[in-house]
Amino acid sequence: MSSPVVLPALPFAEWYDAKVTLHLFAQVVGKVRMALMPARNHWWHVPLYVSIRGLTTRPIHVGTRAFQIDFDFSQHQLVLHDTRGKAVGIQLTKGLTVADLYRNVMDGLASLGIDVTIIPKPYEVAQSTTPFAEDHEHGGYDPTYVQRYWEILVWMSGVMEEFSARFLGKSTPVHLFWHSFDLALTRFSGRRAPAMEGANRVNREAYSHEVVSFGFWAGDDVLGAPALYSYTHPLPDGIADQPLHPSVARWGMDYGSPMALLMYDDLRNLPDARVGALDFFESAYQAGARLSGWNVEDLTYRGPL
Repeated sequence: MSSPVVLPALPFAEWYDAKVTLHLFAQVVGKVRMALMPARNHWWHVPLYVSIRGLTTRPIHVGTRAFQIDFDFSQHQLVLHDTRGKAVGIQLTKGLTVADLYRNVMDGLASLGIDVTIIPKPYEVAQSTTPFAEDHEHGGYDPTYVQRYWEILVWMSGVMEEFSARFLGKSTPVHLFWHSFDLALTRFSGRRAPAMEGANRVNREAYSHEVVSFGFWAGDDVLGAPALYSYTHPLPDGIADQPLHPSVARWGMDYGSPMALLMYDDLRNLPDARVGALDFFESAYQAGARLSGWNVEDLTYRGPL
């Protein structure tokens, strides 16, 4: 039997500049994927995925070939490569700005014969509204903290895959949304949700159906620390009165409505972080799904017959 995992520390303030820089780097790459992939429900064509070396777009098809963009956090490179054996590597170092990365990515794609147009500015990044080509401010890439973050993503994606396997209904892959920079997994009841009054195009599509969502994100200026989270849409009455596990988890009002939170540092200090994460996701799911009238028993997968 394996020993409980020891998760690395990820102090928010210490890697803040690196986190913002990496977030913006991911937006440049993610927008390339969004521009060239066929549109899928709930923006599933947009995210990046955790790989054995970092983050990846997975193959993007262009005509008779495909290409892929990979963040390699072991060698600290961004690699653009295609099915014809061509490759372009961009070294990720402290001082490489968003403007530098954007120029190198677009030049690299051109050298591979990839023609793509993206909206060249951040989407919903509180720390920057500067167009990519003009952003010479954010260049705080830190190999030590980025690798630590990636190690957490690798472990967390495994836990989320395990949790995902318990569900029989429609579910997203475990994927990283670069707009909010969170590793996410969403379950669906199968029923449409009421239209969101005043919602923008992104949220109308994302929340067109009833969901319970789960994830991990490295924190933002509101929460100020990394955390596991879960929320239910539409929000059922009384959800904040439902029990959460482990006992250090809580219902937070940090974003204006109840969201289940398990702070990453509290998770690290549990006797078994894997069990703690799974218990948290399950308790948040049970709270949201049962109050929303989901058929929880019929949506539970118990293994092969």
